[in-house]
Amino acid sequence: MKVQTAKTASWTNAKTRKQEKKWNTANSVYHLMMLPGMIFLLIFSYIPMFGIIMAFQDYIPAKGMLGSEFVGLEHFIYMFQLPDIGQVFRNTMVIAFGKILLGTFGAIIFSILLNEIRLKFLKKSIQTVVYLPHFLSWVVLAAVVVNMFSLDGIVNQILSFFGLENLNFLGSNSLFQPLLIGTDVWKEFGFNSIVYLAAITAVDPGLHEAASIDGANWWKRVWHITLPSMLPIILLLAILSLPNILNAGFDQVYNLYTPMVYETGDILDTYVYRIGLLGREYSFGTAVGIFKSIIGMILIISANEMAKKYTDRKLF
Repeated sequence: MKVQTAKTASWTNAKTRKQEKKWNTANSVYHLMMLPGMIFLLIFSYIPMFGIIMAFQDYIPAKGMLGSEFVGLEHFIYMFQLPDIGQVFRNTMVIAFGKILLGTFGAIIFSILLNEIRLKFLKKSIQTVVYLPHFLSWVVLAAVVVNMFSLDGIVNQILSFFGLENLNFLGSNSLFQPLLIGTDVWKEFGFNSIVYLAAITAVDPGLHEAASIDGANWWKRVWHITLPSMLPIILLLAILSLPNILNAGFDQVYNLYTPMVYETGDILDTYVYRIGLLGREYSFGTAVGIFKSIIGMILIISANEMAKKYTDRKLF
């Protein structure tokens, strides 16, 4: 009996080892598929992180990081003493928050309205047209925006046709931020509505039918059925967007702004680019970038805790 039991255990162990070997062989293919991406991540994301040492040095390219003088927190102290750094932070917060808020509302409204279209051909055509700007670079779209909103652009031509005064959208500090927010919402709201549209399609149609029988109109059904069903997804995506509050969109701002609108259009990323790269203040630019990263890390941790508290889902 003992011999039989030992043979059975040996056979089971051999079978288990064979299955594990087969499983490891099958998964090695997926690991090889991930290898190019991991190498790319290592070269362009992790290795450059050693450059943060420049923020604590008086970095001189000719001397390198090992030969440059160590100055501690001098650049961080200097950063907070600059009179324009506060304005740059405010610009970044206002632009990013405006994009997140209006982009979220635009995506929700569009997904609700799009779900009401019953003709499949029309629905897919609208989706294609609205999603398309998301896949275009701001290098391309900036030229379109400049042509539309310049002093002799189509927008000002329409204003002139109705007897209104022309507006300098690209050169006015009071109009440049709304232009940035509005054009970014136009570019992204269609693509952002995909998740909300999926949440709407998951709502039980029986709830709408029951509400219709009880006399609820379209608006009441949206307010009392559709939106509450979408609420967990809305909260989750809103919390996920919180860490991006300091990413106001370098590509867009860089391709649209001019020195005339630095007062309200300059954000952290463009500020670091102008001071750190164009001005060759590498150490100071690195210090500003590190400060932004620290705030972003705090926001990510806060977003994770908020997601866990309000949606019962964790980011990590």
